[in-house]
Amino acid sequence: MKHMVKLSNGVSVPALGQGTWFIGDRAGTRKDEIEALRTGIEAGMTLIDTAEMYGSGRSESLVGEAIAPYGREELFLVSKVLPGNANRRNMEKALDASMKRMGVEYLDLYLYHWRGATPLPETVECLIKLKEKGKIREWGVSNFDIDDMEELFGIDGGNGCLVNQDLYHAASRGIEWNLLPWMRERKVALMAYCPLAQAGSLRDGLFASKALEEIAKKHGCSLTQVLLAWDIRDGNTIAIPKAGRKEHSLLNAGADEILLDEEDLAKIDEAFAPPARKMPLDVQ
Repeated sequence: MKHMVKLSNGVSVPALGQGTWFIGDRAGTRKDEIEALRTGIEAGMTLIDTAEMYGSGRSESLVGEAIAPYGREELFLVSKVLPGNANRRNMEKALDASMKRMGVEYLDLYLYHWRGATPLPETVECLIKLKEKGKIREWGVSNFDIDDMEELFGIDGGNGCLVNQDLYHAASRGIEWNLLPWMRERKVALMAYCPLAQAGSLRDGLFASKALEEIAKKHGCSLTQVLLAWDIRDGNTIAIPKAGRKEHSLLNAGADEILLDEEDLAKIDEAFAPPARKMPLDVQ
């Protein structure tokens, strides 16, 4: 992969990874989904994101089967803990269950999926202890807005957060107002989920955009690839598109070859304007 993101701990990861939301739910598609993940790995998308919530663990199990032929150090594996498990009583057990389903002995990154009832200092304490035990290399959060991040960094050890995973694509740019600049200043990387607006309700005309079609034609690529190239344009964002078939994995990986110029970026800004005020955090 040409596009890499250097995290604040010095580790570099591919700017294009692989998401697994809604993967592993159906036995009839399992073979294709495993082939898609392996194709993505072979194409350089060695960062794989999953969660205990996805299919109630079925996505993690599918990831475990897909990665079995590869050396553990070749991969950067991410999973997430549910709010109900993000406490002293349950977090380590939840992590152990996730790792067992994936067939690994540690995770590269463990994320707090979204905020729940557990006080944030307790959750941070648990994440730090799991890192000290060597069960996770690093930790981060997901679906955190600016107020959440400010609170997190006010907690003892909270500035150890490596990544914040939020919804982000050309038609959902609200985080650019103040959250993204705040994260950049503190070297917290953005992991963009639904970078192709897969969940649907926030597509906002993306796939009918004449501006995006023109840019795709100019670069001899697909509109999907333009969207992914836009996501990773700044060198600080990791995009994790999902693919259920190997053809889609190869299409996603191909976005690594595309460099959008200033004219392209201006055209996208005109079609999908940056925020002019603070916006609610988009969540899918």
